[in-house]
Amino acid sequence: MIILKSTAEIEKIKVSCQMVTETLNYLKTLVKPGITTIVLNEQAEIFIKGRGAIPAFKGYQLRNAPYAYPSALCTSINKEVIHGIPSERKLNNGDILSLDLGILYNGYYGDAAITIPVGDISNSNKDLLSITHKSLELAIEQCHIGNRIGDISNAIESYVTKFDLSVVREFGGHGIGSSLHEEPYIPNYGKPGLGQRLIEGMVIAIEPMINRGISRIGLLEDGWTIVTVDNKSSAHFEHTVAITSNGPEVLTNIRSL
Repeated sequence: MIILKSTAEIEKIKVSCQMVTETLNYLKTLVKPGITTIVLNEQAEIFIKGRGAIPAFKGYQLRNAPYAYPSALCTSINKEVIHGIPSERKLNNGDILSLDLGILYNGYYGDAAITIPVGDISNSNKDLLSITHKSLELAIEQCHIGNRIGDISNAIESYVTKFDLSVVREFGGHGIGSSLHEEPYIPNYGKPGLGQRLIEGMVIAIEPMINRGISRIGLLEDGWTIVTVDNKSSAHFEHTVAITSNGPEVLTNIRSL
């Protein structure tokens, strides 16, 4: 069931989204060769709790996962697509790092993700980041009342495949509000004109996950981390967006994505 939000509820979601934005903008300033992802996670949790909010991912139980997610932040490096668990692993010059973060505040969730360069990265990875982010922008442009989920999905797929990149098909976006994951599910591939029609009051998290190589993915032994099977890089960007009578309202606004 899709839960439509009132103007007051969207304002509460926006507050949580603004906290997500502030946290990710802060973490971006810390990312450099030599830092560990566990330090980034620790800083994220301190930052979130310092604002009276709750890390939404910590303790989250994903279906079929062997245990609850142990951290506040998802840190996915290079071939890691999503759900990378922070560790003592140090970032190296040339890596790309995806940071995915959710926050619960005053009963409502915010969610966003960015992929950022670590030092100097290859031109192919620069292109991957730029194209993936552009696909998110194009998807948001489809978020008008009366359009359909398929219009969002197709905007992503039709753009990235022009550059011989591939779409992760097993994971996608979702509704969000008083629960972290709500209906509708939003694939990153599909045909325009199909799927649920967009209605005023819907709030959705759109999150293209795009691979430099083939679309196939695998799961690491930790039971959480999703990786590309060909070991090529993957990028992930996400915004939380409200469907309003004035068009799409982006509730997360990370600086210089």
